[in-house]
Amino acid sequence: MKIFLDQQKCIGCGVCSQVCPEVFRVNEETSVTEVLSPDSDNPCVQEAESSCPVSCIRVE
Repeated sequence: MKIFLDQQKCIGCGVCSQVCPEVFRVNEETSVTEVLSPDSDNPCVQEAESSCPVSCIRVE
């Protein structure tokens, strides 16, 4: 899977990093989420995508 994150839409709530910490983390300095593994096949990625309150994660 290829993971895309719209950092401009991200509000840094941290839901994705709680659901899937192997792939996402919130940068403490910018309060915006970063993708650690943009090509991950981890099943938690899809849960993170559907849990995002602003829909800034896209998985293809």
